[in-house]
Amino acid sequence: MAEREVVLTKREVEARLVPSGTEIMIPADTFVTITQSLGGTFTVAVNGNLARVEGHDADALGKEPPQSSYETPEDGTVNENQVWEAMRSCYDPEIPVNVVELGLIYDCQITNDTPEGNQVYILMTLTAAGCGMGPVITDDVKRKVEHVPNVDKVTVELTFDPPWNNDMLSDEAKLELGML
Repeated sequence: MAEREVVLTKREVEARLVPSGTEIMIPADTFVTITQSLGGTFTVAVNGNLARVEGHDADALGKEPPQSSYETPEDGTVNENQVWEAMRSCYDPEIPVNVVELGLIYDCQITNDTPEGNQVYILMTLTAAGCGMGPVITDDVKRKVEHVPNVDKVTVELTFDPPWNNDMLSDEAKLELGML
């Protein structure tokens, strides 16, 4: 989304303040400015604060909720490309770059046909250890990977070893952020 858009909330909607992660309720008939709409979530400016509205609440902003378009592998396994695509749809609400291009995903392992089903293990970090939105971002990764066909269990582990730094950004992310 290139331009900001002012909308009137259609109903009361739950949001999380950025960067603290504190839950708030935005009342119906409140003017908010959509500052970022990426990966099916919305960052809005409301009463001088930034807040994140989840995609399943898009109707409160007069928008359509995101739709999944994954094809289901016939062999019952998890398609690794679909897992990475799901992770690429996860964004920090303050940065217009997905978590993969930010270099936040350290490892992704897929194990098919275990006694517990098909499992995905993700090791990731955050741009800052004290980020209040950390649980929101990691939950977003978990939730979106759970929607990949044939995934039965997702484990997301958060680490700060090694700590994230700008060298972990992809060239695409550096370009988007004006660092190239």
